[in-house]
Amino acid sequence: MRVAVPNDIPFAVDILGASPLWKGKEEALANALAAAATAEGVGGTVSLLLGDDAAVSALNKEFRGKEGPTNVLSFPPAGGEPGFLGDIALAVETIAAEADFQGKSLDHHAAHIVVHGFLHLVGYDHLNEADAEKMEAREREILATLGIPDPYA
Repeated sequence: MRVAVPNDIPFAVDILGASPLWKGKEEALANALAAAATAEGVGGTVSLLLGDDAAVSALNKEFRGKEGPTNVLSFPPAGGEPGFLGDIALAVETIAAEADFQGKSLDHHAAHIVVHGFLHLVGYDHLNEADAEKMEAREREILATLGIPDPYA
């Protein structure tokens, strides 16, 4: 399912393999991605796998050699396809458990995690404290445009 998001920059989200647990959240997640794309001044297409823990666990093992699920995986494009920004995979049970533990709504936490995944696609990382602070500040700015409170507060 492709979601074309009204945006100043041509941007679309291809939603793949949606777990039934994601039902009704597709448009909000596409809008969060569009907000991130607008903030970064980047157009193109992102593939978004709305998976469950089992699907993301399999990807985590295959591509990172790690056991178990993680909340988000981001895969920049291997090259060749103009306008394709990459793939993002979300694990619904992991994200829901994190939201519950942190006392946040699933919608807000999922938006945060998908924005985090997008920022990885466009070059942000958190391998050191300075980079983490820069990435977290950008996440806060983007989420604020969506009316989502600071996820780190």
